[in-house]
Amino acid sequence: MLEWLPSIPYPPPGQPGFWDPVTSTIQWCEEDYYATYYSAEIINTLTNLMFIYLSYAGVKSCRKHGHDTVFQVAYFGYFLVGFGSLMFHTTLKYPWQLVDELNMIYTTCLMAFASLSYSKPKETQINWGVFFTLFCAAITLYYHYLQDPVFHQTVYAILTVFIVFRSLYDMETTLRPSLRRSEEKHRLEREKAGVPDLISKEQQAYENQRDREILKTLWILVAFGVSIFLGGFYFWYLDIKYCSTLRQWRRSIGMPWGFFLEMHGWWHLMTGIGAYDYIVWGIYLRHIFNGDQEHFKMVWPSFFRLPEIVRVSDPLREAGKNKAYDSTGNGVATGNANGHVKKRK
Repeated sequence: MLEWLPSIPYPPPGQPGFWDPVTSTIQWCEEDYYATYYSAEIINTLTNLMFIYLSYAGVKSCRKHGHDTVFQVAYFGYFLVGFGSLMFHTTLKYPWQLVDELNMIYTTCLMAFASLSYSKPKETQINWGVFFTLFCAAITLYYHYLQDPVFHQTVYAILTVFIVFRSLYDMETTLRPSLRRSEEKHRLEREKAGVPDLISKEQQAYENQRDREILKTLWILVAFGVSIFLGGFYFWYLDIKYCSTLRQWRRSIGMPWGFFLEMHGWWHLMTGIGAYDYIVWGIYLRHIFNGDQEHFKMVWPSFFRLPEIVRVSDPLREAGKNKAYDSTGNGVATGNANGHVKKRK
């Protein structure tokens, strides 16, 4: 298969390495020490450099545009996932395996905390913080005792699905005019009930149109992030299911062409982009929850460049101002001439 390509042949299997012996509880399909004496799985190692670069870019963006500190912490957790994975695949040592896998759990829990504790009373925030701290400690201890990668993969998948669906719920209820009761028919209902609106009909129509457009953009980001994340899982599955075939193909075409058949490396790249997109999504949602969608926007020139949330003007911080109530006593969105809308309570 493609033997005509100029290539470097793979060395015989079972090459010795600097970090021998292997102590990790799992190994991937990439052969050990075939390219360098100092790194066990060179492609699986190098593909983690993307995490390190994107974590730097993410923290830099947070500081430049004034995003909440919790997202800087999330990017630091993202960095630890990449660095732990880099060292794990380089050394195949069990302690670095724990750093790699457990930081995936910790960072996901951090994002869950950011979602569940937002705008809650201080006591509730503390309770969530204690819960996730104890949860992470329990997962760490049990995983160290069990040493079964399937347990880690199951917990990570459940946490990821939960936080994605929770964020989708918050996104829809905050931005969808029909769900936040800000359409014209809802205004007429409040008018009929004698409940005044502190926002004009024109401003309401403007905000509804604006938020529908934001919602459409966010759904495109979600679809892209989820698709590339699931694509990464597919390559992860291929790496496990067809390892012997993949190794045969790599040896047939030689290096560097065989590098493109390192499916776990593709898993790193694709899930890394998906996770980065999720943090960007979370940042934009937080500004929307704060009613600052007039002051921040998502810049995403093309699918070949990653999105970024940038500040276009200074947000107005007047918590609780311009809040009206519907006929049931529930808070509804209000705003000013700049379209500054606070999250419905």
